[in-house]
Amino acid sequence: MSDIRDDVADGFEQIHGYAPLGIWSAPGRVNLIGEHTDYNQGFVLPFAINRRTVVALGARDDGLMRVASEFADEMAGMALTELEPSRLTGWSAYPLGVAWALGEAGADLSAVPGIDLYIESTVPVGAGLSSSAAIESAVAVALDEVWQLGLDRPTLARAGQLAENKAVGAPTGIMDQSASLLGRDDHAVFLDCRSLAS
Repeated sequence: MSDIRDDVADGFEQIHGYAPLGIWSAPGRVNLIGEHTDYNQGFVLPFAINRRTVVALGARDDGLMRVASEFADEMAGMALTELEPSRLTGWSAYPLGVAWALGEAGADLSAVPGIDLYIESTVPVGAGLSSSAAIESAVAVALDEVWQLGLDRPTLARAGQLAENKAVGAPTGIMDQSASLLGRDDHAVFLDCRSLAS
């Protein structure tokens, strides 16, 4: 049985023509308590699951961000400095939206390297396991490290939520990204969505 990390690295090289700098991942989640209360500033208790989205990333020197995936037929992308929610459509709005949201969080998108991404996932789409948050979280962690932003996990979760709200257009709360980024083995994440204390 092949390892998804090897599959993602191979997929990246086939599509982009060179080996990735590295591989990052983030899990989906299940919610125990608080469904629909995160965007109403209530308490939630999700936990991360053993299904993950995996991202292979390479750096570019031309300021472009290009994204490809096992679940899309075509590569999408644009210049980092041209990213804005109204220009993002389809599945690529998730990873491109995260880059835009990190710009909103203070990253200088005119000064960071361009990016090539390739994404695969074992988180089922449409099953209520937060496949979209797993994409956003894996991309956020990868970009934070490669761009050397030094952002903490709660800030990356807020960037993922902003991407989903503004770039994708889904009015979600912060629970899914928080579960993906703060989850640990054998633990649930208790989150007060008023203060974002966990």
